Amino acid sequence: MSLSVAQQTIPQQANISNQPKALRVVAEIISYIMHPVFFPVVMAFVIYKLTPTAFIAVPDRQVSMWILIIGFLCIFFPLFSIVLMKPLGFIGSFKMETARERTIPLMATMIFYFWVSHAFNSMVTVRPFIDPPFAFKVLLLGNFWGIILIFLANIFTKVSMHTATAGGMIGIIIVLMIVSPVNLVIPLFVAIMIAGIVGTARMILGAHQRGDIWLGYIIGIIVQLGAYLYTR
Repeated sequence: MSLSVAQQTIPQQANISNQPKALRVVAEIISYIMHPVFFPVVMAFVIYKLTPTAFIAVPDRQVSMWILIIGFLCIFFPLFSIVLMKPLGFIGSFKMETARERTIPLMATMIFYFWVSHAFNSMVTVRPFIDPPFAFKVLLLGNFWGIILIFLANIFTKVSMHTATAGGMIGIIIVLMIVSPVNLVIPLFVAIMIAGIVGTARMILGAHQRGDIWLGYIIGIIVQLGAYLYTR
């Protein structure tokens, strides 16, 4: 396994050295801004803005509470777990540059994603609280399924989590196009452009092989469409 990791790392490092420094800096910034840990909260907010009719009966305070809960379980807890893992020796660096280093962080994140997905999909309308919109349930279930597939794929290769979340962004917008009367062609086009930029940034940094980039896209799109078919 160490030989395999070394074989993957050498061409990636060569790829980085061939790129202009300014381009690498831009790619690094994009990778931080579009980090997978922010995806659930960002897309929950995007859903809220793109499909206002689904939230007509929901008070703004409750929407804010939902987004806060998603942020707490999908950002704070995973990041806090990873911060604890480094001094304990479970990971060598916060970048987790090898597939093996990502194993335990993925398992921890899987727990939190299951927690938030189960919570939202189990909610019932009890006044004054209202059942979360369908798109929220699909998004969170798709996230949970996605982290499972990434964990399984990680056994064999270092699949890109950045492009998996970018693919998930495309997938959930396709779902919104199916269930919402709002024309979302432009948001879909923007999502595809952003996904392309993210994948390009990861290639410039030499973080993944080309196949891992495309596998991430495929996983992200499939899990959101699968969650829609399961939830409807």
